[in-house]
Amino acid sequence: MNYILFDEARRENFLPLTFMRPVADIRFGILTIREKWEKYLNCKTSTLTDNYLASKFPLVKKEENTIINGAICPNPDLIKEIKSLRSGQALVIGDTIIAMCLNDHDFEKKTGEIDEINSNTDFLEIVNIWDIYAKNKEAINADFKLLTKGRKSQPIPSHCVAIAPENIFIEEGAQLLASTFNATEGPIYIGEKAIVMEGSNIRGPFALCHHSFVKMGAKIYGSTTVGPYSKVGGEIANSVIFGYTNKAHDGFLGHSVLAEWCNLGADTNTSNLKNTYDQVKIWNYPVESFIDTGQQFCGLIMGDHSKCGINTMFNCGTVVGVSSNVFGSGYQRNFISSFKWGGVSGFSTFLPKKAIEVAKEMYRRRNIELSEIDAKLIEDVYNLTHGYRRM
Repeated sequence: MNYILFDEARRENFLPLTFMRPVADIRFGILTIREKWEKYLNCKTSTLTDNYLASKFPLVKKEENTIINGAICPNPDLIKEIKSLRSGQALVIGDTIIAMCLNDHDFEKKTGEIDEINSNTDFLEIVNIWDIYAKNKEAINADFKLLTKGRKSQPIPSHCVAIAPENIFIEEGAQLLASTFNATEGPIYIGEKAIVMEGSNIRGPFALCHHSFVKMGAKIYGSTTVGPYSKVGGEIANSVIFGYTNKAHDGFLGHSVLAEWCNLGADTNTSNLKNTYDQVKIWNYPVESFIDTGQQFCGLIMGDHSKCGINTMFNCGTVVGVSSNVFGSGYQRNFISSFKWGGVSGFSTFLPKKAIEVAKEMYRRRNIELSEIDAKLIEDVYNLTHGYRRM
């Protein structure tokens, strides 16, 4: 069977994070949603998404195809229900399509009757952008079980303090140096060749993905994920960092989501709780306005390739788009669109040619070459976000 992860209308709720990726490539827990499905299905998946993303995330169709909602996370019972589908059947819950089995003819022509089967399985899903951090504890717990089942952890070094060590898993080549790990409230996962430097204090649930660093003296609370090839320091709580992103210095990041290739300057701080203790509102792209999150805690949402200067202050529920550079004293505005350069005193447009040059340099620092596809994607997002720069 050929498996395809598809985007549906809720993809818009995850902008700016989905300007550069399908929903399935959001990191949620330890793994991305795609990585979860591929581990459960034991095969590679492709993507049905917006046309401009297709060059980087191409669709692969075969004679028989099962398409799966990319915002839904797998579990053994759900896998069983999906694998039992026959051509022309859809697994649904309410108005939501979980999965659908289509032959190549029906896929192309979008014809044929669909037999709906109601799912009896509870599953984890993301519906709104704040779900990524709000439900991250559940996601880490599920991924930890998936990744560590039947496996043995590397030993915890004697110079580290480990509380509830049975809930700590260390992959091959990871280094833990004179730090404290408390896994009583959730598991701690340390990925391959990741490093935790001296004097760090970490509470689970926590995931440090492969080749990432926790710098000296960091204070990290659950439920936090640090994606691959990232560097973090200072104080972090209940936040998700997708990967290739640095928050390497002192400063607080709480109830936040950072996409890839971001950089927070030294002593950047996010407010995640209003002084009135009211629920936080956040910018929503589909309605082009601020909506109520229903969350008392909400910090910063930052799109790919965006950065901020030293001592930057972000207010509760701030959204920063793709390839923006934010700096200057005082609290920044709560919505900063893509390809903006500036801060409290005003913004200018950050042109895509320069944004691509900066991206190339960031990639070189990680010994990666920016592909023509990635460069074109930056240009496409610049064109897509033109209207928002007038706000």
